[in-house]
Amino acid sequence: MIFAARYGWQESNGPLHFHYVAPSFWAWKGGEARLKGLANFVDHILCILPNEEAVCKLNGLDATFVGHPVLEDIVEFNLGKQASPHDLKIEGNSEDFRRKYALSPGAAVISLLPGSRLQEVIRMLSIFSRAFDQLKDSIPELITVIHVASNQHVENYIDGVIHKWPVPAILIPGGHQHLKYDAFSASTIALCTSGTVAMELQLARLPCVVAYRAHILTEWYIQYKAKIPYISLPNILTDSAIIPEALFQACTPTNLASLLMIICIISGN
Repeated sequence: MIFAARYGWQESNGPLHFHYVAPSFWAWKGGEARLKGLANFVDHILCILPNEEAVCKLNGLDATFVGHPVLEDIVEFNLGKQASPHDLKIEGNSEDFRRKYALSPGAAVISLLPGSRLQEVIRMLSIFSRAFDQLKDSIPELITVIHVASNQHVENYIDGVIHKWPVPAILIPGGHQHLKYDAFSASTIALCTSGTVAMELQLARLPCVVAYRAHILTEWYIQYKAKIPYISLPNILTDSAIIPEALFQACTPTNLASLLMIICIISGN
């Protein structure tokens, strides 16, 4: 109860109920109404975004901003380094990665992050495959590094389709943080399905394109209910399109190939 006393919570006959990660009330029309419902059975909510705490309190829900969990990677990677607490950057080892996988100096590496749920991986990997089929003749020595989520169904699916991949591919298993950031460091650009990974790519300072497709009814619902124009968290936090997004009907192999090609040219690769 020491933690509870620190924040002025009184002891009660039952346990305190904490909720980690606020619902995305800021993304949906009428989203704040969900907070009033939470207040009926949650004592305190731990928010991962800075703007959430004040809004929760205005809606009768005690809240504390604790920071986004992806920032814990900074602590691990900068341990022992002379780094400012405000230096939100993670540098992997590009040379180690290229040596480990025997990549030539001229190899153009693109990191690919197709998602963590089987249904989205099946949908997105098909689109990504066709995008890389269009890119392979335009980018010499193109190599894809596919980051595989720690999900047995996803692992099995990717293992079953990788032999049809249009360019040479390296599979990076989930749960290997240092290897993941080494791959990011060795990459020119990344293509990812919308999710937390967009924040990880920002920490690695790796340019990326965020893509998302869903069932047509789901897409219609999102477009009808959403009150923000972006889907990736860095864009939402800055309220600007700092990351290119190809969403819904705009998420086509041709559009993705074009966006990746433009960024590769800008990057000098």
